[in-house]
Amino acid sequence: MTRTRRRLAIACAVLFALALVLFLGLQLAVRQLQSRLESALGPRASIGAVQAGWTGIELLDVRIKAAPGWPADDELRAARLRVVPDLRSLTGGPWRIASVHVEQAYLSVLRSRDGKMHLLPALLGDARAGQTPAARSTPAALPAVEIGKVTLDHASLALFDASVRQPALAVRVEQLDASAGPLMLPTLDKPIQLELAGVFKGPQRDGRIAIDGRFTPSTRDATVHARFTGVDLVGLQPYLLKVSEAGIRRGTADLEMNATVQANQLHAPGKLTLTNLELSSDSPFATLAGVPRKAVLAAMTEHGRLEAKFVLDGRLDDPSFSLNENLATKIASGLAEGLGVSLSGVVKGLGGVVKGLFGR
Repeated sequence: MTRTRRRLAIACAVLFALALVLFLGLQLAVRQLQSRLESALGPRASIGAVQAGWTGIELLDVRIKAAPGWPADDELRAARLRVVPDLRSLTGGPWRIASVHVEQAYLSVLRSRDGKMHLLPALLGDARAGQTPAARSTPAALPAVEIGKVTLDHASLALFDASVRQPALAVRVEQLDASAGPLMLPTLDKPIQLELAGVFKGPQRDGRIAIDGRFTPSTRDATVHARFTGVDLVGLQPYLLKVSEAGIRRGTADLEMNATVQANQLHAPGKLTLTNLELSSDSPFATLAGVPRKAVLAAMTEHGRLEAKFVLDGRLDDPSFSLNENLATKIASGLAEGLGVSLSGVVKGLGGVVKGLFGR
């Protein structure tokens, strides 16, 4: 029994020592992470409180104010942001963060007139702006950071799309749950697994949005499945209509697309379904997506809905290739083909929301 007790005491001592080392190492990592976070958020950021716990840091009432010219007051707001460090950071190499969990966040995104998406420029913008050309060309100018996973819980997203109209069209997604990772900053040269689901707000009814897949920002290689279900067509009018076409009184849209980008070559088959469509204009010469109003309403009356299949192909690095125009043209062609009528015009814009996934 004496020998057994001695072994048990030694085992307990070893476990206690390991736990103490783990605790001290974790606390050291937390203090280092706290210092880095406070400096990394930038001068436009404010933090209500910082709480260091056993396993990480909690930032309360986080806010990043928007720069002049941004369509919203804030780039980011979050009630709580929990950051868990990775103990491997203590051994050297790039700084590693195991996870970032954001609760009750508000995020604003701008799609500029040239179609480019701008997300959190205070954090993800060119931190080397203002440096000399030699400094900007040095890979070590920006510190390397690895983030295992970022999750958003019950967030809201405001997308301001200046590519379809001025002032920018505001599109809102509420009850947004999303995850992305791993992220290799600042290079973003590794595939990121994406999952996103939320409520797409509309003036007459709400729909659903879901996106999942893999995306490599540095190369724009991607495999993405996007689904929009029961989306209010009234809110999508700037994407669906030309100025001369009939307006929409009511209706819903389902859009599903499987997009693949490899070496800047896009291939995206998809299907658009319009349900309970009612046009504002009674003119017999009015069109929807280039299809005569009479043919659209006749098909809608007979079947209760319209379906258009399309396949979108093109090179993202081709200056003459516009994803907005190409996607809408394909959809209009699909509608016309399904109705047995000729295409009478080119529609610009239904692909505006999904176009931003590829940075075009």
